[in-house]
Amino acid sequence: MSVNLLGSFFVGLLWGLSETVLISQNMRLFLFIGILGAFTTFSAFSLENFNLLRDGEYWFAALNVFLNVFFGIALVFAGYFMLRSCAGIFK
Repeated sequence: MSVNLLGSFFVGLLWGLSETVLISQNMRLFLFIGILGAFTTFSAFSLENFNLLRDGEYWFAALNVFLNVFFGIALVFAGYFMLRSCAGIFK
């Protein structure tokens, strides 16, 4: 979960940066899909939840999904707005 949440924060930071600084489409794809996609793999998240559900840990599986999705989205917002509020330093 920590990798997914940290990756979400970095996605927000980089997205804010990509709207502030001219970054080519190819570089965006490389950063978001290549680097961060490899860092936060959805397959690991899916496997964690599969194992929890298989073992009958329904409460923990639901909690894991909720925490990853909720805080992941929240950290994308946090990273994005943090970068946008500091955008003046990139000009």
